[in-house]
Amino acid sequence: MNWLSPASGMSGCAPETSPASLTGYIDPKHLAFDIDGVVADTMKVFVDLARERYGLRHLTKEHLTCYDLRRCVAAPAHVIDELICLTLDDEHTAKIPAMEGAADVLEQLAERGPLRFVTARVWPESIERWLHALLPRIDRRAITVIATGDPERKHAILHTMAVRHFVEDRLETCHLLARNGIQPILFDQPWNRQPAPFPRVSTWSELAEILQLGRPPESTSKTIVERTSEG
Repeated sequence: MNWLSPASGMSGCAPETSPASLTGYIDPKHLAFDIDGVVADTMKVFVDLARERYGLRHLTKEHLTCYDLRRCVAAPAHVIDELICLTLDDEHTAKIPAMEGAADVLEQLAERGPLRFVTARVWPESIERWLHALLPRIDRRAITVIATGDPERKHAILHTMAVRHFVEDRLETCHLLARNGIQPILFDQPWNRQPAPFPRVSTWSELAEILQLGRPPESTSKTIVERTSEG
């Protein structure tokens, strides 16, 4: 997710069911991940800060239904901007919880090849340290983190990495990736529940099924995995 430019995001969230499917085995060598909103439950920290520092006691992550947070959060624009900066600073990045099951699935994938992450953050250092802490058993040399500073640049970076599948929570980025020949896998969040023609997963267990973990590649090469986008 890209919270650095909240006003540039999508709004108007009307959930609708949309079928999507993936065919065949996904080679981890051609797979990469977004971090915030996919591996890291970053917006939990945003909500906690909003409740603790600004008294927004009613706010939950389910209220964050749009990328333009000014349309979703009942607070002045400067407060929202400050919350975004606090959420992404070094101190609070270190406190971000991981999505349930993310570490286990990533450890399994690391047995098949290096892990690659592409984030729209401007600086990668704090989230890279966070990943190393989350995955202490994985050689740091097997973890690559690239910060683009702009979600619109992700597809170009992914092409240079020979990535064919990318797990992402920002719907606009998914559309951009698809237009540029990269298959997005949409990680379900309140802010992306519009109709989408992409495979959608709600948990890392579902993602593990799509990635066919636990089965050797030769036994899964003809498997068709179907997922439905749910609002």
